[in-house]
Amino acid sequence: MTTILAIDQGTSGTKAIVVDDAGGTVAIAEESIRPAYLPGGAVEQDPRELLASVLDAGRRAVAEAGRPVDCVALANQGETVLAWDPATGTPLTPAIVWQDRRAESVCAGLAGHAEDIARRTGLVLDPYFSAPKMAWLRRNLTREGVVTTTDTWLVHHLTGEFVTDAATASRSLLLDLDTADWDPALAGLFGLGDERLPRIVAGDEIVGTTRAFGGEVPVAGLIVDQQAALIAEGCLDAGSAKCTYGTGAFLLANTGTDPVRSTAGLTTSVAWRAAGQTPYCVDGQVYTVASAVRWLQDLGLLTAATDLDRLAAADAEGVLCVPAFAGLAAPWWAPEATASFTGMTLATRREHLVLAVLQGIAAQVAELTSLVAADLGRPLSRLRADGGLTNSAALMQAQADIAQIPVDIYPHAHATPLGAAALARCALDPALGLREAVGDWRPATVYEPRWSADRAEEYRTTWARAAAARATEGEHS
Repeated sequence: MTTILAIDQGTSGTKAIVVDDAGGTVAIAEESIRPAYLPGGAVEQDPRELLASVLDAGRRAVAEAGRPVDCVALANQGETVLAWDPATGTPLTPAIVWQDRRAESVCAGLAGHAEDIARRTGLVLDPYFSAPKMAWLRRNLTREGVVTTTDTWLVHHLTGEFVTDAATASRSLLLDLDTADWDPALAGLFGLGDERLPRIVAGDEIVGTTRAFGGEVPVAGLIVDQQAALIAEGCLDAGSAKCTYGTGAFLLANTGTDPVRSTAGLTTSVAWRAAGQTPYCVDGQVYTVASAVRWLQDLGLLTAATDLDRLAAADAEGVLCVPAFAGLAAPWWAPEATASFTGMTLATRREHLVLAVLQGIAAQVAELTSLVAADLGRPLSRLRADGGLTNSAALMQAQADIAQIPVDIYPHAHATPLGAAALARCALDPALGLREAVGDWRPATVYEPRWSADRAEEYRTTWARAAAARATEGEHS
């Protein structure tokens, strides 16, 4: 029986699971990480803490499993970057997290190239992606070493190799979407033309070996986190979509092997590379989801996320929230936008504020479902959902009501590492198809819309007006 250690190195924690090819989860270990949210839109992590979390969680999971593993898979947080010494592996800067907004000046300086960059990469010129942060780091922190996404640094510590996977590379603004290879002209635009960039590998490719978790075993299944979840939830055909509710919310829809450029303000990326194929996906982001819930906790309105369903009102009584605590992504792309509450009276209570935040999150995702439908040429019939906040019935019901589509809850809490594990299985057995490696699953819960279509449309119209106001105000702040 094949046993795989799959590690998901995320923004707020690292999760390691040991799974076997019977689909069973043998062991789980987690390490918490809290990014530092600093003035000026800075969000940083300690790279040593990231590495320690990978090693500690992985070793604890293997110890709990009580058996050796045959392969190690690694999913990563995508657009978080750092500079490091390739000779020693020593980090030279903090990790600049995907939420960090300090590279806005870099993007502003390239505004005249935005259309060309979008055509080449499928992405929007925004500090969210890797290259602006890499350029900002080079201008402001150090010119030494190499500057890469965190996956390259972590894999180097595990194997000594200098690689990244195709999906992660496609989140950089440095990849030509049609060829799925680095574009030297793009690197030059960002002032990164002299940088050493990692070799781009497939998700089902064995990239090296490691002894970090016991005996020497291959490392494969490299993938960016959201695309890993897309795989795990079986979104293997064009038109299927999922949304992960974590630190942010990330909605991805498979578009097949055609690198469709979004006409609706979304971004297009490589979904994964496996079995010689490179399917693509369109995606949209909501920057603050679990982090918005954490804000409610910090204010004392909640003691834990598990309180959401107990404290959320049955009706928000006219209170509306645009939870743009870290700006607005697609379709507004307003990094300076700030959050707002409207419709409050002296009768407003914390339960109304809690529900308003949840509905505001769901409204942003609902906007994304409409944009995806425009790019696909047909509406989504269902939305698959995973992530910690799918445990909130109040949020998931709000999602079904506002988007007016059923929401299928993925039955496992580990979609991202399970997607990486599926790719690793394909690496160990090239005859195994990805669909077979993923297997079948049934929703743990299905949320059907309860609101009428008219009520949902009225809410979305009112909410969209409020969001547009926040985006416009952000532009002029």
